[in-house]
Amino acid sequence: MTPNLKLSPNPLVGFLQKDPQNFTKADIINYIATHEIRMVNFMYPADDNRLKTLNFVINSEEYLDSILTYGERVDGSSLFPFIEAGNSDLYVIPRFATAFVDPFAEIPTLTMLASFFDKDGNPMGGSPEYTLRRACESFHEATGMDFYAMGELEYYVISEDSGLFPASDQKGYHESAPYSKFSEFRTECMDLIARTGGQIKYGHNEVGNFTIDGKIYEQNEIEFLPVPARLAADQLMLAKWIIRTTAMKKGYDVTFAPKITAGKAGSGLHIHFKIMKDGHNMMLENGHLSDIAKRAIAGILEYAPAITAMGNKVPTSYFRLVPHQEAPTSVCWGDRNRSVLVRVPLGWTGEKDMCSQANPLEKEERGAAPERQTVELRSADGSANVYQLIAGMVAAAREGLTDPDSLKKAEQMYVSVNIHNDANKEKLESLKALPDSCMASADALEEMRAMFEKDGVFSKLLIDGIIRTLRGFDDRDLRKKAESSHNEMMNIVRKYWHCG
Repeated sequence: MTPNLKLSPNPLVGFLQKDPQNFTKADIINYIATHEIRMVNFMYPADDNRLKTLNFVINSEEYLDSILTYGERVDGSSLFPFIEAGNSDLYVIPRFATAFVDPFAEIPTLTMLASFFDKDGNPMGGSPEYTLRRACESFHEATGMDFYAMGELEYYVISEDSGLFPASDQKGYHESAPYSKFSEFRTECMDLIARTGGQIKYGHNEVGNFTIDGKIYEQNEIEFLPVPARLAADQLMLAKWIIRTTAMKKGYDVTFAPKITAGKAGSGLHIHFKIMKDGHNMMLENGHLSDIAKRAIAGILEYAPAITAMGNKVPTSYFRLVPHQEAPTSVCWGDRNRSVLVRVPLGWTGEKDMCSQANPLEKEERGAAPERQTVELRSADGSANVYQLIAGMVAAAREGLTDPDSLKKAEQMYVSVNIHNDANKEKLESLKALPDSCMASADALEEMRAMFEKDGVFSKLLIDGIIRTLRGFDDRDLRKKAESSHNEMMNIVRKYWHCG
């Protein structure tokens, strides 16, 4: 189906009247020349989960054509610790589909995300974007279907407290001004994210809201729409860059850290997914969760302990994953249940047309909207490498869809009510627990690495690097130490304040 481009906030889409996936080099040059763009930026994620930038001044059309065609060389050893300095040159090649007008540049600038290639001109195994690309290719080859994803990006905004209209502690969910202090900041960020190509579902205040030492801490969330998995990761990376840069310009602090302080809501990065075939959502069948969905859930649950190595990258990640909170600790799934690791959210499966009931002048139409059904992994947080995280989910879902026993496994890991209820004590004891430290996550990845390395999705060097980094935190007993000392916990929280 050809998308309707009339309301696209991306200036390139409006000018070219093309879906970004159809942008060509000629389109990029045409836009640059017509709009008097004077600079081009390449951006690319490195091992530290941050976008890096390479700036080019446009000297001539020949030079512009050259950098768009051949890219440029960069030092891979400064970007990825598993690359040796003695043989570290990499190419970065722009992906035209990601082009956007830089919203912060004073000099008119066009920015594109770039991919890494090795000395032989092959995609660099182990790079974030290629790992996810290979996972999606392997998934399609094995199943004939495509994996779509979307993120729920939670973060805190911190600034001086005026004392006016104080919000209720830990009661900030969907709060409005004047009790919400940073709604305009959030909507400004949403507008900028949309201009870079981000497909946003909505934004709102989240639960966390408190004041300490004259500063207000307000939790917000921006949730995206399901798109092909590679695009979902790109959008999350750009969104974090935009939120942080906008905050800096306004004098705010922003953190995506999983833990803020004792007794207050931490921030997660919930990832929803759906499986598509020929434009149809395969997650439902006759109004109920399909066997395809259950098999994918079973695969993700089976490999969930290792997926924490990609989605929970710092010691404070495991300060958030504790019992009796909305963050999960046990490997299980359920419907509309926020205590589980994988949640099946409320879907639009009923036949009643709610729109015509709320708006009597509207014609009654069908109420069901099966294309909107997704399933949510709730363990990850803002420290995640989003490319690795989603690639891990894709690879695990592929295994579930090809495992003949996956439906039985799904049934064994299903819970119908809050897993921490007394009535579920026996069930809880039968379930696997998520790792409780970076080191435990590294152990799980070491044990399960063969699946992630299958079909060349995760390179051996990348898995080695993830394990080495996680074990380097030496945090096996750190959570217990932090729980006994508030000062110790806050020192650790501050150390990883700007993770991811």
